[in-house]
Amino acid sequence: MPTPSHHHDHDGHDHQRGHRGDAAGQEFWDSRYRESERIWSGRPNSVLVREAGDLAPGRALDLGCGEGADAVWLAGRGWRVTGTDISPVALERAVGHAAEAGVADRIAFERHDLGESFPTGEFDLVAACFLHSPGEMPRERILRTAAGAVAPGGVLLVAGHGGPAPGAENPHPDLYFPTPEEVLAGLDLPEGGWEVLVCAEHERIGAEADRPGHGFDNTLKLRRLA
Repeated sequence: MPTPSHHHDHDGHDHQRGHRGDAAGQEFWDSRYRESERIWSGRPNSVLVREAGDLAPGRALDLGCGEGADAVWLAGRGWRVTGTDISPVALERAVGHAAEAGVADRIAFERHDLGESFPTGEFDLVAACFLHSPGEMPRERILRTAAGAVAPGGVLLVAGHGGPAPGAENPHPDLYFPTPEEVLAGLDLPEGGWEVLVCAEHERIGAEADRPGHGFDNTLKLRRLA
């Protein structure tokens, strides 16, 4: 997530596709994406590869898809993907990257300010990777809506930034990054309706470790039982 932030194509970068309210949020992220021809690394997030690599392909929803690396990776593994972002600039690039990868027929990109609108349907995988923002994005409410979009037997995957490495300066002192336990509690899930598969903080590894600032990320992975 780049900071001021919102997400995607993690490895080697940080993603942030943020929502500051529809008009302001779109303007902020369109401006951010126009700063260069490619903001993110173009590689899928490591946490997605690690946690979704062994899932049977079905319907997937990528929240805050940015330039499309995660959506393209999923489609390449046989998923039917809906990718959503607040920025038309990002979505235009995502469409182009999907076409270049030969998977455009398996991805539908939709523009949503997730605090105001949300893709319809049920999904076997709903992924929210590094969905943070410096503005007023109702992340907790968005994630509860995301949980409601998971089909029975499906998976909700939420990856977020954690705290800075010991002794490191916090580059985003104005942003609060919840622990995976706090994210889980905020979902307010019905008792007995979900199985917790992963709820943990971890040091960044691989290309993600090259990103400045925060030294830890966290992962929450849940399976819907009914």
